[in-house]
Amino acid sequence: MEKLEFCPICNSVQNKPFLVCVDHTVSRETFNIVECESCGFKFTNPRPNESDLGQYYKSEEYVSHSNTKKGFINSVYQTVRKYTLLKKLQLVSKHFKTGKILDIGCGTGEFLNTCKNAKWETLGIEPDDDARNMAIKNYGLDIRKESDLCGLTDSSFDVISMWHVLEHVPKLNERVEELKRLIKPTGIIIIAVPNCASLDAISYQELWAAYDVPRHLYHFIPKDIDALFQKHGMKVFQTLPMVFDSFYVSMLSEKIKTGRTNVIRSTWNGFRSNLSALRSGKKYSSQIYLIRKK
Repeated sequence: MEKLEFCPICNSVQNKPFLVCVDHTVSRETFNIVECESCGFKFTNPRPNESDLGQYYKSEEYVSHSNTKKGFINSVYQTVRKYTLLKKLQLVSKHFKTGKILDIGCGTGEFLNTCKNAKWETLGIEPDDDARNMAIKNYGLDIRKESDLCGLTDSSFDVISMWHVLEHVPKLNERVEELKRLIKPTGIIIIAVPNCASLDAISYQELWAAYDVPRHLYHFIPKDIDALFQKHGMKVFQTLPMVFDSFYVSMLSEKIKTGRTNVIRSTWNGFRSNLSALRSGKKYSSQIYLIRKK
């Protein structure tokens, strides 16, 4: 296990216990989430060594790597994804009609394939061998290993996207610097992460599925993303909601809580979370941050 001595955002050495969560997907092991006493950032600490993290993704339940359709929740996920893939493409197309896009943590390649079909020049990074090979086989995409990131040319991408990926990256500040290096001066970075200040997170506490320890190493709220990218000379210029995530995460959380899928309760909790977020502004279950260089 690796213990972080410093807060990844503000470098404070002082932190306090926040929650104790169980890995419900793979290992059933227990992990601690701590809160920085200076800036409030929450992160899993201690956490598995980087070389051991891969074993915590080896489950068919981890849908972004397996692309499974088994079970009601995964079936719902697949159905909604067809719609959200088009919405993601529309978001990208608002800023660039076409261009060069890098999707880091591209999983089985569905988003990149959507971009490829829209005449984008695409490149993916995926550390998981099985997911990477599936993307290459199914869609003929150019998908490379994570170690290939450092060899990419500076200022070469119009768009870099990380859809629910930043929370998984062991070397957080190094990754943000890499994004800054690779994006063009006029380009945009798209980051989507869960928001542990959302009503569904507060309601489910340690049973909130989007804590997803130890795969999720960091647990962001909007001010954390602002502070992290400000630290590296970039700024968030727009924040957007991912309204379906509250329903999906509530379904997963209900299953953790009760051992079964409760569609009615999950739908109600997802609706309550979105309504609360609509009133408060930036407290959706997951949010998209659009970022550019200053």
